[in-house]
Amino acid sequence: MKIRVMIVDDHRVFRDGLKLVINHQTDMEVVGEAEDGLKAVALTRELLPDVILMDVKMPIMDGAEATSRILAEMPGTKILALSIYADDGFMEGMMHAGALGYILKGCDSEELTNTIRRTAGSRSA
Repeated sequence: MKIRVMIVDDHRVFRDGLKLVINHQTDMEVVGEAEDGLKAVALTRELLPDVILMDVKMPIMDGAEATSRILAEMPGTKILALSIYADDGFMEGMMHAGALGYILKGCDSEELTNTIRRTAGSRSA
């Protein structure tokens, strides 16, 4: 069974690039995408993805708030923070909200897909 991934990022071209990388993998597929945290919460209820790639900084609702809301309703959800910011404050905020990991947008596709696999196989709190 494939790892079902949802992408949450406010930049469409970045989501499109992630979708190409992920869908190229034989063991994973993108099942949904959202451009802000509020839409991510609603879409998670509907799609129940295995792993959510959650951008940290977005309009309407940021990644930490969306992560908190998703995990309050669906505590088994696995969320991986994705950001351009290497700042400890962003990382701590997402980890405190319940993200299982944090990866920088500048990573290569192998690091990203391996991190998704590890996140999918990890236990949620």
